Amino acid sequence: MTLPDQVELDPGSDYPLAAHRPELLRTPTGKPIDELTMQAVLSGDVAAEDLRISPDTLRLQAQVAERVGRTQLARNFRRAAELTALPDDLVLSIYNSLRPNASTKQQLTDIADRLEGEYSATLCAELVREAADVYERRDILA
Repeated sequence: MTLPDQVELDPGSDYPLAAHRPELLRTPTGKPIDELTMQAVLSGDVAAEDLRISPDTLRLQAQVAERVGRTQLARNFRRAAELTALPDDLVLSIYNSLRPNASTKQQLTDIADRLEGEYSATLCAELVREAADVYERRDILA
């Protein structure tokens, strides 16, 4: 499979990817996107995991966003790609921890360290550290 960083996308002709570059899109289990048919679902060939977005697809979307000047959206897609490696309950826990007045600076720092150390989610860790600093300045830490 071609990796997102090996593909040069032209947003004008390649977007939307599912319509114009479906050969680049795969499920998290590796199935080509065009194998996600109603017949495949009915025959049991499509699992729940096949219906989730893959980190590679998110990185391709980030590339498209970046090429049209939407750098913040591109960063969001790249963070989302990192989050696909985390268990759902951990994502929800982190979300709740990022609410104002929900966590101490140390708790947020610990989350960032875990994201980086256990999941190589460096962009997400950077965002959590930034949130901790902003929350400290705004006096909205627990």
